Amino acid sequence: MSEDRAVPERRTVRPGHPVPVSTYRVQLGADLTFDNVATRVPYYASLGVTHVYLSPVLTAAPGSTHGYDVVDHDRVSDVLGGEDGLRRLAAAAHDAGLGLVLDVVPNHMAVPTPVWHNRALWSVLTDGPDSPYAAWFDVDWSAGDGAVLMPVLGDRIGAVLAADELRLVEEDVPGVGPSTVLRYHDHVFPVRAGTEALPLAELVERQHYRLAYWKVADEELNYRRFFDVGTLVAVRVEDPDVFDATHALTLRLLRDGVVDGLRIDHPDGLADPAGYLARLREATDGAWVVVEKILAGEEELPDDWATAGTTGYEALWRVQQTFVDPGGAAQLGSVMHRLTGDVSDAFAEVEEQAKREIVDGPLYAEVHRLTNLAAAICHDDLRLRDHTWRALEDCLVELLVAFDRYRAYVVPGETVAPTSAAVLAAAGARARRRTGPEREATMDVLLDLLSGREAGSAGRTRDARRDELVVRFQQTCGAVMAKGVEDTAFYRWTHLVALCEVGGEPARFATTPTDLAAWAARAQATAPLGMTTLSTHDTKRGEDTRARLGVLSELPREWAALVEELRRASAGYRGTLLDGRTEYLLWQTLVGTWADDGPIAEDRLVEYLTKAIREAKSRTTWTAPDAAYERAVLDTARTARTDPAVLALLGDWDARTREAVRAATLGTKLVQLTLPGVADVYQGTEVPGPTLVDPDNRRPVDADALAARLARLDDGAGPRGLADEKMLVTSRALRVRRDVADAFVGPEAGFVALPHSSGHTLTYARTAAGAPRVVVVATRLAAAVERLGGWADHTVALPEGTWHDVLGDRVLPGGVRPVADVLERLPVALLVHEAT
Repeated sequence: MSEDRAVPERRTVRPGHPVPVSTYRVQLGADLTFDNVATRVPYYASLGVTHVYLSPVLTAAPGSTHGYDVVDHDRVSDVLGGEDGLRRLAAAAHDAGLGLVLDVVPNHMAVPTPVWHNRALWSVLTDGPDSPYAAWFDVDWSAGDGAVLMPVLGDRIGAVLAADELRLVEEDVPGVGPSTVLRYHDHVFPVRAGTEALPLAELVERQHYRLAYWKVADEELNYRRFFDVGTLVAVRVEDPDVFDATHALTLRLLRDGVVDGLRIDHPDGLADPAGYLARLREATDGAWVVVEKILAGEEELPDDWATAGTTGYEALWRVQQTFVDPGGAAQLGSVMHRLTGDVSDAFAEVEEQAKREIVDGPLYAEVHRLTNLAAAICHDDLRLRDHTWRALEDCLVELLVAFDRYRAYVVPGETVAPTSAAVLAAAGARARRRTGPEREATMDVLLDLLSGREAGSAGRTRDARRDELVVRFQQTCGAVMAKGVEDTAFYRWTHLVALCEVGGEPARFATTPTDLAAWAARAQATAPLGMTTLSTHDTKRGEDTRARLGVLSELPREWAALVEELRRASAGYRGTLLDGRTEYLLWQTLVGTWADDGPIAEDRLVEYLTKAIREAKSRTTWTAPDAAYERAVLDTARTARTDPAVLALLGDWDARTREAVRAATLGTKLVQLTLPGVADVYQGTEVPGPTLVDPDNRRPVDADALAARLARLDDGAGPRGLADEKMLVTSRALRVRRDVADAFVGPEAGFVALPHSSGHTLTYARTAAGAPRVVVVATRLAAAVERLGGWADHTVALPEGTWHDVLGDRVLPGGVRPVADVLERLPVALLVHEAT
């Protein structure tokens, strides 16, 4: 950034701590341990990254496939290789000039089976509020008869007792020793001292936990969960002692130089994200820390968050939608309408309906708890007493549905930021349109309470319950957004399914290069060390799937015709139960995941569609699957992916769109790797590999094959296809970042859009101290360029000097150059100033 742009200190990294220039994300597990990763370090170093970014490494629940279900903060996972293995990996990385970045999960822990794997939770279930770990978990001891709800039973408690499924047995509990425990199939629970000899029914009633039917959780849960996942219990890191205990090992690894930076998982779930990040900044002495934060629309990081930036979802959707043709929106909307009945401007309605269903269903327990809090506050103040429980619930529901982001960031006792006040006011205005005039006064009171303003009797602004209401409302907002929008509405909206991405903005069909440049300039000025990404372990579709789907917008008429042909070809086996939304999702999925060897494997397609239709919750759900409907969907999918007529149509489409897909694949990758921020590469995405939502995107990666491909290119072989070309673009961009780091993450790094004559080029320079050092030129909407007969006399203005094209290994002079010359060999160009 230039000298006249002062980046806030809280967005910087303090001296003495390394700053990643780029990261390579690996998904650890039993099949990818620390020692396995260590053997791949030479490849990562050759690729050009500066840091290996590790998924969570602390001990997780048995059989965990991802590591976000932590059970022990004091121990590195033995499955992954333990702390010794992690240190061996760090040594190998450091020897190769690389560092490590660690994924940290502060918001929740697992409720494992058996529970004793989580020693802290076992202690709480054993001793209740008297446990030394009682402050760790966000439990409402005043609810549920003072017992933690454990909704694990397959039937109601009476039926379970009658069936004699609960057994009192002796077991050797790790870390505790021989103990009398209560066993329910694979579940094991402690028995409160002094209750061992009681009759079983009385014994069950006398515990510090309440065993209950699993469906009870959505209505009576008395501990805060991660969204609606009952097996993940929230942790109260706002308590300094809990923060210290849960972060001691991570901070020691940072102090010892084993890891160099941290990625924080879901800080929006915390009681006080800003307070947590401030404490973490001091504890790490200002190391590089980024947060998994979803910014809605034009939302920006709260000013008081001490973090280098986000993990890059706001970059992801902007890059992707810059390569989507706005001219295709209407035609694709017509296709959607014919199949589904949805109109192209109806996403807001779909979103609202989905959020309303989540509030009324899986998150009802949270809403009920909020309403009880608000009602108790009103009951204890004579001036508020006539605001009824029902009125408060109505207003809370409408506010939660009306909220357009994860939270408002109001902190009890602190002045409400103007942005937060505006967010609450806007949500209130939207909610009032639903509640009507009879709830006007109650809505006023509720907004005052949620803003920490005086409400009721004079001078009443704060007490324990009012503070709790402020915090819990915001935590619930995030859960409603995540479950209602990303995990429901995004599975129902089919206008262009590539737009339905984590942190995405499907209502904004496309953006322009000017929009992207404006955002990049802002990011360079405010959070230049945040991450950028195209794919993560959480994305609904991988970058290559989205690139293939984006091309639909470039050829909307051709796509409309293809859909009609696919429907005719499949008419004989498409059952009447198959709804339009799911059918349209199927066709887009088959096109988006088409590879050189044809359609996606059956098991991957079936697993994805099962997840997608259950997440959509329109005809079937995880908790109440409709077997007949699911069979109709999956039978159609299986038949279609082997139907010669369908395969011929899809093969023809692949041939027709190959150049457009090539340009989008390479263009989005190069742009993401060269925008302001720390560029992340998700494992395996250096070559095309169309993937879908997890677990599909977490499959093992053949690192040996990747290393061999890179070595062949480094030995001088020319690219033989798109896989080689994407590897070339990725590796050269990463190496340029590493070698010219001052233009990307240095204190004087800059971003400048360059003049060009065609709307189908995207071009800019990365600068250091104002001097252009690297130039990027990318083709956008290549199908239109092809339709127009090529680049004709369009030009791009390169900065003065001599430029080395690192992708084509040639030299270009500066000045106004024909685009056709700059993009002679590839649809993208990466130029480095010869003086560099």
